[in-house]
Amino acid sequence: MTRPADALSARLATGRILAAPGAPDALAARLVQAAGFEAVYMTGFGATASRLGKPDIGLLTQTEMTTHARDMARAVAIPIIADADTGYGGPANIARTMEEYAQAGVAAIHLEDQVAPKRCGQLAGIRLIPAEEAVRRLRCALAARPAGGPLVIGRTDAMPAVGAEEAIRRAKLYQDAGVDLVFVDGIKRIAEVEAVARHVEGPKVVSIVDGNETVALKAADLEQMGFSVVFYAVTALFAAARAMADALAVLKRDGTPAAAAPALMTYADFSALVDLPHYQDLDHCFG
Repeated sequence: MTRPADALSARLATGRILAAPGAPDALAARLVQAAGFEAVYMTGFGATASRLGKPDIGLLTQTEMTTHARDMARAVAIPIIADADTGYGGPANIARTMEEYAQAGVAAIHLEDQVAPKRCGQLAGIRLIPAEEAVRRLRCALAARPAGGPLVIGRTDAMPAVGAEEAIRRAKLYQDAGVDLVFVDGIKRIAEVEAVARHVEGPKVVSIVDGNETVALKAADLEQMGFSVVFYAVTALFAAARAMADALAVLKRDGTPAAAAPALMTYADFSALVDLPHYQDLDHCFG
């Protein structure tokens, strides 16, 4: 059986950009897979919202995040790229983080250079650790990675905190440390995407966040710029939240969900999504 990291590496080796929509939970991951995508992004923003109903400000623990990743890995066959926040502590914690995510079955993780507790890269008030410390932490993750374990993505949140020049400098330092890919997060403008594409060579990740101007860039545009992976971290989450809010508003207004029916998945389609026929076959054969 091909290990998740190997499967992801083989896909990246094709040179075609890999689109990885964000999934807040295992159900959303199944929808990503059903839509035909070749990878899914386990977003910390979505995981926090799904598990706690709270913002992404470092509230989830290592064990909560790795449990979330393990559940998602059980639900889909495509590679999972997972948010691992800051690594959840010092070198010993980072080593355990690598082990736990490897055992969870994820293909790659990203580690960021924020001061803990971290916050979503789109929020104001981000504080960075020194670049040299971030390099040491990434080297620790690489040294502690189990054989065949997750790819390591070095993420910097310097773009919104201190600007493009420092973000690019840090991305290059993390590449020199040996990470498999680099990720400049917190991008909000097309000019920032272009700056990273122009100045950072090698495998790199970009995140397109709904609500800012970067959504005008198509995956083909990003591939031409030299990006290897594109995250759409919150598209599914925001779509689901809007759809649930609209259906519940109809139910509250009318006292029945009838008017919302055209926008709803059918019972049969939902049953197929969660693989009910497989379990019914087991009951039929062995029950």
